[in-house]
Amino acid sequence: QVQLVESGGGLVQAGDSLTLSCAASGRTDSTVFISWFRQAPGKERDFVAVMHKGGGWTYYADSVKGRFTISRDNAKNTVYLLMNNLKPEDTAVYYCAAGNAANVRQGGDYDYWGQGTQVTVSS
Repeated sequence: QVQLVESGGGLVQAGDSLTLSCAASGRTDSTVFISWFRQAPGKERDFVAVMHKGGGWTYYADSVKGRFTISRDNAKNTVYLLMNNLKPEDTAVYYCAAGNAANVRQGGDYDYWGQGTQVTVSS
């Protein structure tokens, strides 16, 4: 089992930056990918970014490419999502997920999820 705990959400203004954290514990060596997803009210959960834990390969959704950066601190078993130039449409609950996904953009392919952290961007 892997436990994931997100933190760092909050209320910010458009153009601001925010960094989310995802602290992992348990059998973290059993998973290859760790990702961020988000879900806005009334919408489906969307893929945001993914990192391969072995080689550090990253991939982003087009909507956040160039603004968001996924990174990790292996010593702390923590993955971060740095979000710059936030927009109102970034408002959502952000979730981190871990697993050995065949399709990294597909939420159903992940085995473990955190509880989510709310990000609200005001205009």
